[in-house]
Amino acid sequence: MAEQRYPEIFAFNARRGIGLALAWGIPFAVLLYGLVVFDFSPVRLWNGLGQLGMLIRFMFPPSIDGVMWEFMKAIFETLAMAFIGTLFAALIAVPFAFLSARNVLRFSPGRFFVRRGMDFLRGVDQLVWALVFVRAVGLGPLAGVMAIIISDIGTLAKLFSEAVEGADRKPGEGVAANGGNTLQCARFGILPQVLPMFISSTLYIFESNIRSATILGIVGAGGIGYQLSERIRGHHWEEVATILLMILFTVYLIDWVSGKIRSRLIEGA
Repeated sequence: MAEQRYPEIFAFNARRGIGLALAWGIPFAVLLYGLVVFDFSPVRLWNGLGQLGMLIRFMFPPSIDGVMWEFMKAIFETLAMAFIGTLFAALIAVPFAFLSARNVLRFSPGRFFVRRGMDFLRGVDQLVWALVFVRAVGLGPLAGVMAIIISDIGTLAKLFSEAVEGADRKPGEGVAANGGNTLQCARFGILPQVLPMFISSTLYIFESNIRSATILGIVGAGGIGYQLSERIRGHHWEEVATILLMILFTVYLIDWVSGKIRSRLIEGA
């Protein structure tokens, strides 16, 4: 009955059939290729789980003998890296966000080049930037801070520009009607609307950078990541467990505090 009423649905369509075959076939082919190339086998997984269980047994009980102060210093170093990097990235991203927004910069070629520049900054992973800056400025937290700043400028500029483009135009039009220029329209007509979102996005990126700064330390950018990599190389697994517990607690605490602040910003309090 339905086939008679809607023949176009049940009729064979070669183009649609080919499209469906490609939509299902290509991901399946990529999946098979990955499983074969990466030697994804149950035996290898089982052996890996056995090795992982052995390492976990070596980690307990965690050890803090003579290293607690060193680990605490490294944790604060990681927090400082994430905070300074996020703060500078957010401040630098604000003008680029306005230059990337259609309702602020009407000059299309200029907006295009700003956006592509931001795409380039966030398109390169922080780990790659860290390797570059370790080579440029040497080992230590400065390389990690620079990597966070460069990468997050592109990310925050993208998030901020979307908020600017979604802002209500009436306040800006009111400023323009009273003789305000483009800069004043952006400052008094748009910025008060999007500032809570700017802060919320910055806090979220700061949370992410706590974890990122740990990874950056492994490649020589200082902080708790450097301590973690040194303990893993030396097979001091009980100290590795201590570091992992400290990282988990720190990330949980920052996430909790940041979530409280973001919820108040969203509620308008």
